[in-house]
Amino acid sequence: MFQNIGVPGLILILVIALIIFGPSKLSEIGRAFGSTLREFKNSAKDLMTDEKEEKKEKVN
Repeated sequence: MFQNIGVPGLILILVIALIIFGPSKLSEIGRAFGSTLREFKNSAKDLMTDEKEEKKEKVN
């Protein structure tokens, strides 16, 4: 779906988001998105680690 956007399309989307939300709100949204992504990544990493440990316990 988003494979054909390209750089001009992304720039247009960012400009529209900047106009709609304003610079201060856009930075807050970016921070919230970043922290959510970081939390998801850490949770996925923990889940994979737990799964590997369970497999090791089953083998031993």
